[in-house]
Amino acid sequence: MNKDSKIYIAGHRGMVGSAILRKLTAAGFQNIICKTSAELDLRNQSDVMQFFEKEKPAYVFLAAAKVGGIIANNTYRADFLYENLAIQNNIIHAAHIHQVTKLLFLGSSCIYPKLAPQPLKEESLLTGLLEHTNEPYAIAKIAGIKMCEAYRSQYGCNFIAVMPTNLYGYNDNYHPQNSHVLPALIRKFHEAKLNGASHVEIWGTGTPLREFLFADDLADACYFLMQNYDGADFLNVGVGHDISIKDLALLIKQIIGFDGEIKFDTSKPDGTPRKLMDVSKLSALGWKYQTELAEGIQLAYADFLSKN
Repeated sequence: MNKDSKIYIAGHRGMVGSAILRKLTAAGFQNIICKTSAELDLRNQSDVMQFFEKEKPAYVFLAAAKVGGIIANNTYRADFLYENLAIQNNIIHAAHIHQVTKLLFLGSSCIYPKLAPQPLKEESLLTGLLEHTNEPYAIAKIAGIKMCEAYRSQYGCNFIAVMPTNLYGYNDNYHPQNSHVLPALIRKFHEAKLNGASHVEIWGTGTPLREFLFADDLADACYFLMQNYDGADFLNVGVGHDISIKDLALLIKQIIGFDGEIKFDTSKPDGTPRKLMDVSKLSALGWKYQTELAEGIQLAYADFLSKN
């Protein structure tokens, strides 16, 4: 990518897309195209094709997606499958038709089988059953990976795919029902502190292990790979170590300054028991994360406070 290359960021207002926009802007890229969902409905094939015909971007970061936590994924199963498939299909196909130089597709670590060996290696894809609660979203993301592979194989398109671990950071979603675990905990502890609550209740046992990557670090990895990687294989992006939900809750409790108890509702689901990425392939290329978890949570909490 050159500084004057025309770059399209799909999903620029989301947590990942906005981080990519910050990264590119800070690096001096000036010809960046962004469209809100009101300006361009990515689920509409005709609209997407017209957009690519008019703008002819050279590079595409496909960060647009319908996302949510366990409740949202399990409740809106048809929406998560249909909308994510539609977005991916339209952008990837239009990128091929209009001869985009390179496209980067952002997947998710939920693509891996629920009981895949840990840490999760790229080779574990499609070797077992998925976690039921987010199966539709995972299937859509798997389809995105396979589309990039297929368009590369059949047409020679330079389409690459990356699978980030659990993300958090600026512009995260803190909705009480539709957020992921880390932002949900930030909101819970913040509101408990404001209300003088005696305790905070958390779903599940607290034993599941999760890995967390600051979204701006993912943006840095995407920028690095767009410049340095043209391989056919998708790559994991993460920090390479994990933390239990209980210890995560204790860390967030400490950062926010909540003095009450933590209670676990063991009647609620835990989700996947462990989800740690093997990041050895990405590490071998020379990339490593920068933001430690405590620092990242402090930055995310400051962002939350500035908007609430």
